Amino acid sequence: MWFELYIRGILIGLMASIPLGPIGVLCIQRTLSKSHKSGFVSGLGASSADTLFAAVAFFSLSVVLSFIENNMMLIKALGGICVVIVGMKIFLTNPVVQIRRNRAGKGSLWQDYLSLFLITLANPAFILIFVALFAAIGVSGDSLGVVNGLFMIAGVFTGGSLWWFTLTFIVSLLRRRFRPRHLLWINRISGAVIVLLGAAAVLLMFVNTPVDGMLPK
Repeated sequence: MWFELYIRGILIGLMASIPLGPIGVLCIQRTLSKSHKSGFVSGLGASSADTLFAAVAFFSLSVVLSFIENNMMLIKALGGICVVIVGMKIFLTNPVVQIRRNRAGKGSLWQDYLSLFLITLANPAFILIFVALFAAIGVSGDSLGVVNGLFMIAGVFTGGSLWWFTLTFIVSLLRRRFRPRHLLWINRISGAVIVLLGAAAVLLMFVNTPVDGMLPK
């Protein structure tokens, strides 16, 4: 049974990660401007945060869910503002400087990991997506227990990590074709897209739907 739950967890991790949003754009930008390793490690940060969200959703931690529901407007606004700030930073960053820092060994994979981990955590309303996904496959912590649940949560992390590795690997294959001037435009475009997505998240907080304001990855 544990293997079946692990596979289901992988599918849930993939479904939660594949939709391309600000996190995906940021991972692509880092892969092109820095390296495949930087993009993948950034994706692992997002997967780690998603795993925490999945654990809360699966084990029905009522205190956390209640806090999110009671502070949904504020959470949406803060998450959107964080995304806008990141987008502005990318828009203003010179990729040539990033490349030189990376070649000099000054780039920090820990910073790449933590930044995406924290940005993803800034939108805990995404927990509701995992609530819906678990409900769709008919599983819950109450019916499966802690041990089986941990296998499913591990599957969520595996699925998300698999997606980010695949995405950044494919992007890295195209990386050599880009010149510094191309990367500058990629920074401008990806930064603008991330800013727009963050602004959309803030604006959508005025739309009264159950899972509004939650952008895809």
